[in-house]
Amino acid sequence: MRRAPDLDALAPDTRAPDTPAAETPAVADDQVVRRRLRTVGGWALTLAAAALVLGALLSPNQVSSLGPAAFLRLPLEALIAVAVLRLLPRRPRTVLAAVLGVLLGVLLIVKLVDMGFYQTLSRSFDLVLDWPFFGDAYNFVKGNAGTAAAWGAIAGVLLLAVAVLAAMAASMIRLTGFVVRHDRASVRTVAVLTVIWVLIAGTGLRADPGGPVAAWSTARMAADKVRQVNEGLADSREFAELAANDAFRDVPPEQLLTGLRGKDVFVTFIESYGRTAVEGYDYTAAVTAALDAGQERLSAQGFDARSGWLTSPTAGGGSWLAHSTFQSGLWIENQERYRNLVSTEHTTLTGAFQRADWRTVGVMPALTYAWPEQHFYGFDQVYDSETIGYEGEHFTWVVVPDQFSYSVLQRRELGDARRGGPVMAEIDTLSSHTPWTKLPTMVDWDAVGDGTIFTPQARAGVPTRELWSNSDRVRAAYRQSIEYSIEALTSWISTYGDENTVLVFLGDHQPAPIITGENATRDVPITVVAKDPAVLDRISSWGWTPGLTPAPDAPVWRMDAFRDRFLTAFSDLQ
Repeated sequence: MRRAPDLDALAPDTRAPDTPAAETPAVADDQVVRRRLRTVGGWALTLAAAALVLGALLSPNQVSSLGPAAFLRLPLEALIAVAVLRLLPRRPRTVLAAVLGVLLGVLLIVKLVDMGFYQTLSRSFDLVLDWPFFGDAYNFVKGNAGTAAAWGAIAGVLLLAVAVLAAMAASMIRLTGFVVRHDRASVRTVAVLTVIWVLIAGTGLRADPGGPVAAWSTARMAADKVRQVNEGLADSREFAELAANDAFRDVPPEQLLTGLRGKDVFVTFIESYGRTAVEGYDYTAAVTAALDAGQERLSAQGFDARSGWLTSPTAGGGSWLAHSTFQSGLWIENQERYRNLVSTEHTTLTGAFQRADWRTVGVMPALTYAWPEQHFYGFDQVYDSETIGYEGEHFTWVVVPDQFSYSVLQRRELGDARRGGPVMAEIDTLSSHTPWTKLPTMVDWDAVGDGTIFTPQARAGVPTRELWSNSDRVRAAYRQSIEYSIEALTSWISTYGDENTVLVFLGDHQPAPIITGENATRDVPITVVAKDPAVLDRISSWGWTPGLTPAPDAPVWRMDAFRDRFLTAFSDLQ
């Protein structure tokens, strides 16, 4: 009997020639592992994309609102986006998802910039008017860390911005694909979450400090920014009308400032000298003690003083906005207004003194570039960072000690150097400028010279990172800087002032929120000092407090009110 052929033996061998049959299960296992890893990796990427998108939607724009509670909320924007995207065809859906991702990335970047502005200027970033501040930030970093660090910071910021936009667009595209693949579950989930959102919104439940649990904060912020842009574009027209109304433009020079004829008038801005320096904080006792000591110093030489409050248009920085507001009598709260102002012939305080035949001087060591505004303000002479003649080592950035600034004015414009007639000077001091890491101390006035005596003090400072790692130490350094500024100013006036000396000194703005906390008042102290009682008699109706420290209930004016009140008090207007 013939045996039936072995069909298995006759079947072709489909295995690879060099692959043992025993390895086939291993290959299968490896493929399973790879599939599982791809699945796990896909879920991980999807979850990461969801976390990124939700984080961008729920993140606040102020550091004080950051915390776990801020992210334990339900964003309405996400529910609307899912509902819209799932209804579109594939290609339009992908394009819209990418566009929404980029827009969300832009909003996240704006939120981060807002955080920085709130921490430094106590307000949000204006998309139309605040771009010049980035140039000032570059100059500040360059002055403190060098050109390479400044350019490195710019490159890092740009790369981070591009990365955020790309990651947000990719995340939205991935989440959109996930929603479409799980369409039925997505519809049910969105429907349930929408009902939950409405119910929670009705209760007003909050997850402080993050805000309402039923959240739509990003949409509201976007609407606010759009409104801000529209207001910014309209602001130039409104400001032009205000600037054209100048009550002192046509006042004859012989009627201006008659109550100060023959007097040397000094206007000193003390950097970051705010209301919180003298009222309500743990460091204010030391500052008021310095003011009391200054009052005794001045009183011993026959000087008297009156003090009140002004509300600054800025906080934490932007000193020139305060200076221009004080000088012009117009509210200069942004860079666009400042640029428009200095292109006009609006009367400034300095300009009024110049018209009335005072020699007008600016001591402004922070100026490191050509300053065409000199003509607008009406300064005959400006001592900037180049012409002030400081040969010592700077106290960070271009900071020269206040005592040196006063010494330069005394040696070059007053005393034996006087060029005839009275002097009106604006002195913009810097010793109390952030970061407060290198603080000067007083030296004998005769030893100031070219400033080299201050070099050992400048080299003895604390590194910025070390100081700013502890908010208590930062506040202590700030307090010391204000004490020094007050001592330098009152020492100068008590040493060199006479019966023809009139001093107006004030803060330009509050310090940064690391000192004051967020949402602090924008009030700053202002004081008028004189030896001639007739000068203070002219402002007796103002109701200001006797001495260098204004009482808590002393009058509070907006800073733009001062020019008109001052010129009216000391001029003979008919």
